[in-house]
Amino acid sequence: MPSFAYFKKKFVPLAEARISVMTHALHYGTAVFEGIRGNWNEQQQQMFIFRLKEHYQRLEEGSRLLRMELPHSVDELCSITVELARRCGFKEDTYIRPLVYKSAEAMGVRLHNLDCDFLVFAIPWGRYLDMDACHCGISSWRRPGDNVIPPRAKITGLYINNAFTKTEAVDKGFDEGIMLSPDGYVSEGSGENLFILKDGRLITPPVSNSILVGITRNTVMILAKNELGIETIERPIDPEELYTADECFLTGTAAHVTPVGEIENRKIGSGGGEVAGRLQELYFKVIKGDNPKYIYWCTPVYEK
Repeated sequence: MPSFAYFKKKFVPLAEARISVMTHALHYGTAVFEGIRGNWNEQQQQMFIFRLKEHYQRLEEGSRLLRMELPHSVDELCSITVELARRCGFKEDTYIRPLVYKSAEAMGVRLHNLDCDFLVFAIPWGRYLDMDACHCGISSWRRPGDNVIPPRAKITGLYINNAFTKTEAVDKGFDEGIMLSPDGYVSEGSGENLFILKDGRLITPPVSNSILVGITRNTVMILAKNELGIETIERPIDPEELYTADECFLTGTAAHVTPVGEIENRKIGSGGGEVAGRLQELYFKVIKGDNPKYIYWCTPVYEK
């Protein structure tokens, strides 16, 4: 089924959404993006977009960092995205990619005096890490500090760091890489936040350890507390703590909740994880609109 994009303030077939080879963002990484999930519920014959407003609020914040002004309000962006998903007509899990970018056809490294634009498109896309328990390696690439590139925003230029990490991990026979912060604490995966379970409590790196403040990360912390009675501690994690954890798992819009079975070929706990499994089950029900308690997080696409 062909897809569509919202491009230059109108809906067009995805194949027609093209930018110039001189576009500033293409050469200098001057853009911010989001990854948003549309989750198909077969029984309800409905697609639910998960935490749509929170994604656009983060996109707006990232845009300000790069001195770009969104051409629409957050509410308008939500409406545009629902209409886009409806036009696409997919009846399967979908990945939605908004992008705010320096659209000026100009050379020169800078952020000022450059026009910007907004686009969003949708494509079918299943699980990013399609496995019951992934195997990770510790990456030789470290996350940048706030004074290098702000890691809290999804800046396109920053993601070469993530690409180095992912490819290094795959080349070494792992599914994913775990990056450390500039001062040597555990930070995150190439596209996921990280949690460990120790002595009945979840632990996750704090914002100060160069993480992206993930929306799925926040969702899991809320579900763990409300549904399982498990508190999450945000504190620095030494790399060696990974090997002695009872469980470890990754979270992200693309990866959902993925247990980590091994790190550097060392089995973590039982190699899967009861708590991670319970959170995974809870999470999938929530994002597919099957848990009325959290339906306010889900935006339906198709009219009934």
